[in-house]
Amino acid sequence: MPNPTSQVALVTGATAGIGRATAFALGRAGWAVGVCARSGARVDALLAELRAAGIRAAGRAADVGDPAAVEALVGHVERELGPVDALVNNAGVLYARPLAELTLEEWDESMRTNVRAIFLLTRAVLPGMRARKAGAIVNVASLSGKTGFAGGTAYCASKHAVMGFSRALLPEVRGDGIRVIAVLPGSVDTAMIRRQTAFESDPARILQPEDVAATILHALTLPPRALVSEVEVRPTTP
Repeated sequence: MPNPTSQVALVTGATAGIGRATAFALGRAGWAVGVCARSGARVDALLAELRAAGIRAAGRAADVGDPAAVEALVGHVERELGPVDALVNNAGVLYARPLAELTLEEWDESMRTNVRAIFLLTRAVLPGMRARKAGAIVNVASLSGKTGFAGGTAYCASKHAVMGFSRALLPEVRGDGIRVIAVLPGSVDTAMIRRQTAFESDPARILQPEDVAATILHALTLPPRALVSEVEVRPTTP
């Protein structure tokens, strides 16, 4: 049942990488955590782990690019935990290959997961945040949202769109006490990075998911009067 004494975060793409690390970081800091991913089995396994760690959690499988699935996800989390105080738009895909080899399906999936989903999730939680005059939207972008790399046309275009969305949304909602925070990590040691072949990365030197999760937690726990609108997170010794 909802507990009015704890804040509620909804983290998308939560069963691996940055999303998983963020769910645990927020939960250990006292937040109730809503989670989702495409695989129901993986969501169920994550929920069991979160609850075993003493974290209030709820979630379900969801295609975050589908409006009906998003509405069902937000409704489920709010019934189980309470209104969403912080949305962490983390779900993402990376197709890193030359443009000539990139398929239309891969381009469309990049835009659906990395951009369309952010619009749908934000639209779903924003009315409640406005009514309460408080809330935070955290969009996990990338340093590729400011630069580019060979083989990254779809990914970089989508992350540039995330930055444009974040920068435009902030002046629209900050008067209602809502913070919009874009987090721009460099390369992070995740399965998504390990699967790509467009560039090399050394897992011992790049960021870990916990580094980005700690940054998100810090941005969310600033005093309500303070806003970090864009945070670049880089490895100390690349």
